[in-house]
Amino acid sequence: MHDSIAALVEQEGWRAEGDAARVHYDGGGDRFAVEFYADAERVLYWTVPAAGSDAAAEPDASAATAAPVPRERIPDPLRRRIREDLDAAGADPDLERRDV
Repeated sequence: MHDSIAALVEQEGWRAEGDAARVHYDGGGDRFAVEFYADAERVLYWTVPAAGSDAAAEPDASAATAAPVPRERIPDPLRRRIREDLDAAGADPDLERRDV
């Protein structure tokens, strides 16, 4: 496991998944999954369906599917938190700003 991944899992809510770390964030009626990939040195944001949502019960089944979110649509408090977590884990907080 990468040192940065091991250090991130020490931060609140983060868990390791191979060469990546993931945390979920609920705020403002939105739910996001945030993934940090150590090898690529990138952070990706995804919208995720609310816990317990059922795609079959929704008229638009795609609404219950995770989808990537452009960084500019992510709330500033979440982006700040991710940079703070990266910094606390010894990773460069500017990695959060890198384009994919």
